[in-house]
Amino acid sequence: MAKPVHRTQNIMANSTYQSVVLAERPKSEVVPGKTFNLKTYNMLSEKDLKDGQVLVEALYLSLDPAMRGWLNDTRSYIPPVEIGDVMRGAAICKVVASKSSAFSVGDYVNGTPGWTELAILPAKELKKIEVPVGGKVTDTLGVLGVTGLTAYFGILDVGQVKAGDFVVVSGAAGATGSVVCQIAKLKGAKVLGIAGSDYKVEWLKELGCDEALNYKSATFAKDFKEKTTDLIDVFYDNVGGQILELALSRAKAHSRFVMCGAISTYNDAKPTGPKNYTMIIAMRIKMQGFIVFDYAKQYPEARKELTQWLEEGKLQRKETIVEGGLQAAEKALAGLFLGTNTGKLLVEVKAEDSKNGVGSKL
Repeated sequence: MAKPVHRTQNIMANSTYQSVVLAERPKSEVVPGKTFNLKTYNMLSEKDLKDGQVLVEALYLSLDPAMRGWLNDTRSYIPPVEIGDVMRGAAICKVVASKSSAFSVGDYVNGTPGWTELAILPAKELKKIEVPVGGKVTDTLGVLGVTGLTAYFGILDVGQVKAGDFVVVSGAAGATGSVVCQIAKLKGAKVLGIAGSDYKVEWLKELGCDEALNYKSATFAKDFKEKTTDLIDVFYDNVGGQILELALSRAKAHSRFVMCGAISTYNDAKPTGPKNYTMIIAMRIKMQGFIVFDYAKQYPEARKELTQWLEEGKLQRKETIVEGGLQAAEKALAGLFLGTNTGKLLVEVKAEDSKNGVGSKL
């Protein structure tokens, strides 16, 4: 792997570093300047490390819809972020000090330091980055990271997609949805992608979707019905809300509904479910939720196949990278629910130059 070269001042020359902490739980939307606060700490160094620990600086933060759920004080698959704690999140990092034989200064790693410039993490919680042929560093948070793995296991294991299936994907131009569409096509399915702009619709067609619709169109409900005359075998849901309700009305008997996310409802103070949920009974629909962490033991095998598809040019991807450091993270998270991104959404904490490249920046 060609290692990125810094073009900004070394943070270790400073006397302090910053993190973003949760200030209050949002009742609906994330409110920049209110939901989170910046907190300043005394600088960390090698002397703060215990054996088996690594000091890393964050370069890119991964922003994902699931983060909104982590802000709610409710029972879930993972404990909520506590008030005053650093916001949870995965990142691409660089090792700046190490007391582990597994990592050296200058190594590039994936970890979960949260929204922070610096963090001390156990070596066992880090993974050294290896960029495949035709790949780039940021792919390890996107198509080859949890995003790609979520798409992989959701459509292949939960959705049981097969040749000849008619697959509909909501949030299809997002980080996960765009990979789902392509895997479904690789398996011989017919794919209809749903997105939130005409630009995204055109991109989905470039990815190989047989059809794509803009859900913001005034004629969307009518267009959806016309495009689903064959009825749906597999519905991969990233959005919930109205689109889920429409999909239930067009489901084939014994269809499979992959419940990956419901981004359209995460900011609702009082979310409601579909009115026509009895279609699940009438059409004997298998509707299954899943969490990608359940597949952790199968990650290596899945990454191997995703990497092969990427190297062969069978998988395409886009990234939206927001510049501005930690200060830009909360606004970027709010924008995620407005559809500001195409493909994977990242925040650049520290600028890097790399011949491996990065995505388009905002």
